[in-house]
Amino acid sequence: MALNRDFVGRTYPPSAPYEVSRVKIREFAAAIGDANPIYRDTEAAQAAGYPDVIAPPTFPIVFSLQSGGEALADPDLGLNFAMVVHGEQRFEYARPVYAGDQLVSTATITDIRTAGRNELLTVRSEVTTVEGEPVCVTYNTIVERGGAG
Repeated sequence: MALNRDFVGRTYPPSAPYEVSRVKIREFAAAIGDANPIYRDTEAAQAAGYPDVIAPPTFPIVFSLQSGGEALADPDLGLNFAMVVHGEQRFEYARPVYAGDQLVSTATITDIRTAGRNELLTVRSEVTTVEGEPVCVTYNTIVERGGAG
């Protein structure tokens, strides 16, 4: 069954604040196999010009879909989670994510399209501090295999 195109353009309320911790950054860096010391060592990060350890560039995937999660779970969208795979992600940064940041994300479904027998859904999430400072924008495309067929 095709995804409901009426969801394109819907923006969802901001997520609850996500507090970025040094532990989470270190765990994420370990999970992706990146040993860069600026992700683990405050002194190394400060020597590189940062106020604290920074997160690897793909770290916002941990929390950026929180806001759009209610959309993906909405039965009216018609998404079959059993057939979903990750398609693509990209990030546009205003500044790095630092340990100690409290971040919120606001998600908008920007595109739903058919590619062969698959349905592709793209969510754009604006990530800011709780004070409203822009941090990054994430773009996540998920693929529902066989959803168009």
